[in-house]
Amino acid sequence: MSTNEYKYLFNINSPKDLRIIPKGELKIVCDEIRSYMIDIISQIGGHFGAGLGAVELSVALHYVLNTPVDKIIWDTGHQAYPHKILTGRCDALKTIRQFGGISGFLKPTESKYDVFGAGHASTSISAALGIAAARDFLGENYRVVAVIGDGAMTGGMAYEAMNNAGLQKRNITVILNDNNMSISNNVWQVSNYFTGLIANPSFNKFKANIWDLTGKLDEFGDRIRKIVARVEGGVKAIITPGALFEAFGFRYFGPINGHNLNQLTKILEYTNNLNGPILIHVSTQKGKGYKPAEDDSQKLHGVTPFDKITGQSIKPANQPQPKSYTQIFGDSLVELARSNEKIVGITAAMPDGTGLDALQKNLPERFFDVGIAEQHAVTFAAGLATQGMIPVVAIYSTFLQRAFDQIVHDVALQKLHVVFVIDRAGLVGADGPTHHGTFDLSYLRFIPHMTIMAPKDEAELRNMLYTAIEKIKGPVAIRYPRGNALGVTIDENYEALSIGKSEVLKSGTDAVLLAIGSMVDYSLQTALILEKENISLEVVNLRFIKPLDTQILDNVFKRFDKIFIAEENSIEGGVGSAILEYAAKVKAKVDIELIGLPDEFIEHGTQSELHKMLKIDPKGISERIITELKSVYKSSNGVVI
Repeated sequence: MSTNEYKYLFNINSPKDLRIIPKGELKIVCDEIRSYMIDIISQIGGHFGAGLGAVELSVALHYVLNTPVDKIIWDTGHQAYPHKILTGRCDALKTIRQFGGISGFLKPTESKYDVFGAGHASTSISAALGIAAARDFLGENYRVVAVIGDGAMTGGMAYEAMNNAGLQKRNITVILNDNNMSISNNVWQVSNYFTGLIANPSFNKFKANIWDLTGKLDEFGDRIRKIVARVEGGVKAIITPGALFEAFGFRYFGPINGHNLNQLTKILEYTNNLNGPILIHVSTQKGKGYKPAEDDSQKLHGVTPFDKITGQSIKPANQPQPKSYTQIFGDSLVELARSNEKIVGITAAMPDGTGLDALQKNLPERFFDVGIAEQHAVTFAAGLATQGMIPVVAIYSTFLQRAFDQIVHDVALQKLHVVFVIDRAGLVGADGPTHHGTFDLSYLRFIPHMTIMAPKDEAELRNMLYTAIEKIKGPVAIRYPRGNALGVTIDENYEALSIGKSEVLKSGTDAVLLAIGSMVDYSLQTALILEKENISLEVVNLRFIKPLDTQILDNVFKRFDKIFIAEENSIEGGVGSAILEYAAKVKAKVDIELIGLPDEFIEHGTQSELHKMLKIDPKGISERIITELKSVYKSSNGVVI
């Protein structure tokens, strides 16, 4: 659809413009939003299916509510692209998730309509209740609506919030956007709520009594039995899952067709006049209006540029890329699990994203998806470990933050052998600060009994996984970045690493660069750049963050006056901090320069753009080293730097 073909879309600069459109014309607005989203996201990529499914819901909410006075809190933001379009960011959608562009999630500094920022699921009801409480304390009057997806309802935080909302009895509306599919196949047990009801002893006793009685009534009894069977099916339709929500103190409405604008606007107008906690259950279709997304909602949840006719990803015409670290891990785990029956894999609703889909496919009985419930995932793993199993918990760095207490209290305190495989460590790119994995070295490093590793390439990742599973008996973490590995040759056999031992990759005389994980390859490239400047740089692959290789540290403290440490983690509390602590302990008289991520939340952009901006790419690192050495040291051949 060309710009000239849009009747309303480009005249909507705020929800006020939407509200003057006749209600009978709102379907046209929805069609235009879908068409525009398909046009733009097919060119630039982004989160796609959830937004297409929430178009009518977004239009109805902004049409009925007096936003921004009334507050809409969206869970995670994957479904909020139509909301962004309706709130003055239609043209800016062309920049979404790009460096300098608008965020793919809700961001209060970006718009007054983005009430609460979040990139982690299951937070919206808690935030909405807090906003409602503030409203009441301040004597103000507005509606507060939380929109939460069915996938986010697998997170316990949502139920903690609902329980408290029912107790507080404030005016708050929760809209459950039920599209029967989160990122991966949903594991929401509420969908099986009725099964538990039918299994209830009281219900079954009643049913058995009816069955016994009617069995004595011949033909008349058979007719009653048929009626009872139909009633049982009807009870299921009535009770599921409304009774659960009403038990929390919510008035339940639904399920409602989430693509029927007339129904949506009517129920929103009606409930606007009701007091107390309200839950509106809306049924939608993820990817609605775009057949490839309807047919494969998981594949088109978050996308790179694609052909909008076929829905197929547009791949650049270049040489085949190496496998991703995620794929390498997934394939390796399957290999190791085949030879060790105690290995199991655990994911928190991200089998594809973490590589555990390979285990799910090949050894399904050894695979567990616990839903968006990272805390449960870790303690579930701890329980497995107490019985001699070897649980491998694969979770993104940013999401593992949610289970910090469980790592400390349930795993490390008991010295349990749980292997944490931390994907998306470091800067992840377009998803931005809510998804960057910039703190895991810091929040894991000070936990007693924890072993922490980071591979320089895919071959080392395989060996670290083998070492973690077969050679370590306590909690252990392996962290690696998002994206393709380096393409190095992989030995089919596994090699156990010496715990806490690093390796010298390049000898040098002027300075030493101690690097970990993704920064190792950058450091080798840096050394080549510095050679052209007559600077001889030694490069060490630390491999282990904990325990540190104190032997090699003692060696470099004696040999070098200037030491550089590179990591893709927050400088505060990272591996550089650990080495500074050790240097202070042994009273080493050395000058240590830390190269890593600053003490701030990094915005979105491609990984290479962000590395360049922060000067942690080879060019940036080499410039920093030259600047530090220039005024003090001479190179090994006597030339002043």
